[in-house]
Amino acid sequence: MPDRRDPWTAFADRQPEPRSRNAAGETTWFNWTQYPDHGPGPELLGAPGTVLDLGCGGGRNTAHMAVTGARAVGVDLSPVLLAQARERWGHVPGLSFVPQEAVGFLKETDMRFDAIYSAYGAVWFTDPDVLLPLLRTRLAPHGCLVFSHEPPIEGCYGAQGTYIRRKNGGPPVPVVRWAHTPEQWREILARHGFVTVDTEIVEAPDPAYVPTMLVRAAPSPI
Repeated sequence: MPDRRDPWTAFADRQPEPRSRNAAGETTWFNWTQYPDHGPGPELLGAPGTVLDLGCGGGRNTAHMAVTGARAVGVDLSPVLLAQARERWGHVPGLSFVPQEAVGFLKETDMRFDAIYSAYGAVWFTDPDVLLPLLRTRLAPHGCLVFSHEPPIEGCYGAQGTYIRRKNGGPPVPVVRWAHTPEQWREILARHGFVTVDTEIVEAPDPAYVPTMLVRAAPSPI
């Protein structure tokens, strides 16, 4: 039985039934933002042969990368979300899902990846001073890191506590996420050996809603 104290089981409780196709009629697609059919796609990753999705959730982004020819590994802590991912995408060649926390996986694996990415995933919810040194050891010399999350609220930076509430009630589950401005991310990433860092704010389809911050970084010039 899933651990009800796991925040990502609580998160899974709140998710609607996933769509089978996007607006273009595609059965796999890639989203960096929290809005459907919006923003850039996997072109930000280049043309990687191997990819790692940290906090893959239901696995759609991971599956899309495998369908386009990459060897794709999705890592997530939630057994509920990974069960959904395997049920929907388990038949895709070159795709694997690992039930593990991001830091533990990076410590234990001996794989190198051409691209590591996190769409509203583990990079947002893990102390960067813990995660980034491990991530650098698993990133190929020519590789890139790309991640997205909500921009921070002005004046509220660093570790931020919040709660994930369940759709059908029950106690909320605490979670910590790390909020940084583009300038702060550039400094943090440079400190951990990334020499190229680009940031972008992708506005929401409706300007009244929260935009998405996109960060692309590499240990060598892109």
